[in-house]
This record gives sequence, structure tokens and C-alpha cells, in this order.
Amino acid sequence: MSGVWSVGMLGLGTLELWDFKVWGHRGQATSRLGDTESWGHRGGGTVMFGDVAHGDHWISEDVVLWDIGLGDTEGALGVGMWGLGVSAQAPHVPVSPSGCFREYFVHKFRAMLGKNRVIFPGEKVLLAVSGGPASCAMVRQVQEGLSREAAKRLRFVPGLVYVEEGAVRRQSPEQREQTLAQMETLLQATGFPYHLIHLEEALELPPSILQPGPERASVSSPSGPSYKEAVDSFIQQQRQDGDTGTSLPGHSSQDTPAGPPAPLRLPDTAQTQELLRAFEAAGTATAREELLEMLRTHLIVQTARDRGYAKVMMGESLTRVAIKLLTNLSLGRGAFLAVDTGFTDQRHGDVMVVRPMRDYTAKEIAFYNFFFGVPTVIVPPLFTKRREKPSIHQLVERFLLGLQEEFPSTISTVYRTGEKLSPEPAKASSESQRCLLCLCALDIDGEEELALEPTLILDEPAAGVESKAAYIPLLCYSCRLTFKELGPLDTLPPYVRAEGQRRIHRAEMEQNQESSKS
Repeated sequence: MSGVWSVGMLGLGTLELWDFKVWGHRGQATSRLGDTESWGHRGGGTVMFGDVAHGDHWISEDVVLWDIGLGDTEGALGVGMWGLGVSAQAPHVPVSPSGCFREYFVHKFRAMLGKNRVIFPGEKVLLAVSGGPASCAMVRQVQEGLSREAAKRLRFVPGLVYVEEGAVRRQSPEQREQTLAQMETLLQATGFPYHLIHLEEALELPPSILQPGPERASVSSPSGPSYKEAVDSFIQQQRQDGDTGTSLPGHSSQDTPAGPPAPLRLPDTAQTQELLRAFEAAGTATAREELLEMLRTHLIVQTARDRGYAKVMMGESLTRVAIKLLTNLSLGRGAFLAVDTGFTDQRHGDVMVVRPMRDYTAKEIAFYNFFFGVPTVIVPPLFTKRREKPSIHQLVERFLLGLQEEFPSTISTVYRTGEKLSPEPAKASSESQRCLLCLCALDIDGEEELALEPTLILDEPAAGVESKAAYIPLLCYSCRLTFKELGPLDTLPPYVRAEGQRRIHRAEMEQNQESSKS
């Protein structure tokens, strides 16, 4: 039966044969499954197909995209319960990744940036790369957006940063060097300026990292130029400079590595031991996860400040954002969910954090990386102590992914719920109203939650009671719970202790001045 395709079970019953020459019709009437753009259902989700005339087929739930050679009209195509495959009657039909999926993936990335319009032309943007699938896919999207073949090229100046965390992931020096070499090869292949930093460098951060920098006029100030004005000014500047579009201002060749890479050196053993001491002093796996997240974020933001980057791109996927939303809710960060999971995060003032990958599921990213050969580097998880309970992060992840297997809309439902949260967090009028660790506005008024202080006094050695209890008013509710599990003060990073002491002394001075006036 030449030119006829057989469609199998898709959850709605067995369909009759289709003649591809009269696509979408079965003789008596138009197919129950709709037109060629939305062509059927599998379970509860729509199975959207692309332009059938060109043979591009996209199965949305699993994001499986195939390019079917429709020129071979002698074959038959079988559609199965979970995917699309060539039947035994059509052994010569070629199957390959389709350009339709690439266009869809690229369009979603561009749409996310275009809809929010927070990255201005000519701005330097730092891409935080962990080596995982999401961040590597993000780098590939930026590469394609800056290529000559792009219809509408991206106009910002990218740079890359990688934080090496092998010390707290129980990697040997040889394994750390191997991971660093793999990451440097990956970053160098992009052609962008890149920065390799070690987690141990967080011990040398300045206390100013815990203070929000002055906001840039182009980001949030009403007196700053609009996005359209910035684009027009950028294009006019390009014309004046005779720019042909092959380069962007600010992409200095001095920052781009040239020639063979220099030998990679690991931090001193003393620094590594001091870092491990801070992590081993943490009483729970949850506290270690939070400590790692804090140090990593502070390192990336400080690198952006030192190198003149206005924005930082994080590669958090839709799946990761949904997990983070429930995790932070469990950690008592409900007041900051919009800041922690939203597209923009302006808590640092001069450096804005953006999450352009938050509309992609982990499965979409995995298929994209597989089809288009995006390289990744796998690193081991954070170490755990013997017989230690899992962290809240791990428990929430297992819970959500387990539900996702039985109920495929779980992750997207959690994500959409988070989208309804207000993106405007509470504003802090002074540094005393900002949390010392996370820089969010304090969500505790006065002595409302100081019941935690007696707990700290009971757990703390006698010599350190006053010093640790004095930090409590500087922290939000969630960070107070984490702070309680971080161990003695001398195990905290030096910049945290220094900034904490400065705020404590300043609060004491202000209190003394008020007392003297009264």
C-alpha cells in the first residue's frame, strides 16, 4: 500500500490508515487528532508535531525529535506508545535529529531574554559553567546566538567562569587536575574569555562581598536609558566605529587565552585543610549544601565585580528551579522564593543574576545535548559522613522526581506555581535590615524569633556563647537555622566573621548613641 502510513496506539484508540498526500484527513472527515501542527495526544500531554510537509516531527513529552525522510513513499511509519520509530516495512527510511527541535530550543532561549530585556547591548555577561548539562547547553546557545549565521545576533559580551570544588567532593589531587584539564579544554573551545577559580579562594574573599554594590543605572534606575534607547545607541555606535558585526565592544583579546594553557596548580594544602575544616564542622548534610551554595555564589559574584561583568547567567533548568522552590520552602525561605528562583536576582546590587535556562526541563536539555553533541563534565556529589541522614535538598529531589515518574506534570505544576510569586521582594532600607549570609531583606521583626538564641547558647561552648549569639539578629530565619548547624565561629570563612563583627560593632555604637541622647 504505497504512500500510506499506519498510526499505532497513542492512548486514544487505534487510528485508521492515513494517506500522506491528503494529510490530516481519513476520507470521511478530518482526523479526530486535529491538524498537522497539533497532532494527537499521549496520556495527558499534547504530542505536537512540526511542519509535516518537511517531515519534521517533535514529540513534546519526551522531546524526541526525528527527521523522517518522506521521499521514501514505499515505507510505512509506525507510531508507538512512547516514541516514533521506523517499522520493519521501511528499513531504508533515514532517522536523524531534526532542525525543527534546534529552532525550537534556540527560540525558547531567545524568547526568554527578549521577553525580560534585562541584558543591554554591549554589556559584559559572565556565564557560570559547572560542567553539567544545563550550563553547557546555555553556553552553546550563547555561541549560536553570537555566530554570523544567527538571524538576530545577541549583542552582549560573554565570559565564562568555573568554580572547582574537588576538595569538598572528596576528589584526589590527581582527579582534581584531571577535572580541571577537562573543563579548561571545554571552556577554551568556546573562544570566550574564561576564569578557573578554586573553592578555596572563598577563604580570601573581602568582607565587601556581603554588601550589595551600587545598582547600575541601566538596570533598574528610572533615570537610566530604556532598552530600545540602548539598542539604538549601540547600533549607532557600531556604525560610527565601522563595525561590520563580527565583533563586539569590550571583547578584549587580552582576556582571551591564547596558545597552550599554562600548567594548572591546585591551592595550597593549608587552604584546602581550612576549607575542609569548615565543611566537616557542619552538623548536617543540609548545612553543608547551603554552605557550598553560599561560597560558590559569592565567588562568582566577586569574579564578576573584579572583571567588570554586569550580569551573571546561571544554568538552572526548569526541573532544578522546581526542586529548589520546594527545597527553599522546606528550609524556611518562603519569603525569598521569588528571588531565589525567579528569572532575575538583584540582591547583589551591581551584579544581576539571571536564569535563562529556567524554561527547559532536564529531559529537553538532555536530548538537545545528545542530538547536537554538547560536551559535559561529570563531577561527584558533595561528600556525606558515615550513617548521616540525607540533606533536605536530596530528599526533595528524590520526592519530586519520584512523583514525576508516576505523574508527568508534577515538575511543571510546581514550576508554574512558583511563577505566580511576586518578583518584588521586601526592600531593605539599610544594611542592618539585610541578612548577613544571603543578603535578602530580614523577614523577622524585633525579637519575634529570638527563641533560637537559647538553643545556640546551650549548644555552644562557654567561651563562644556571646560571640555566636550576637550574630543571630544579623540573619534571616532560614540562615539562622543553617548558622546553628555550621559549628564554632572559628570554622566560618574569615570574610563572614569580619563582616559580622563590623555590623555588630556598628549596631553597638548606634545603640550607645541613642542611649546617650535619651
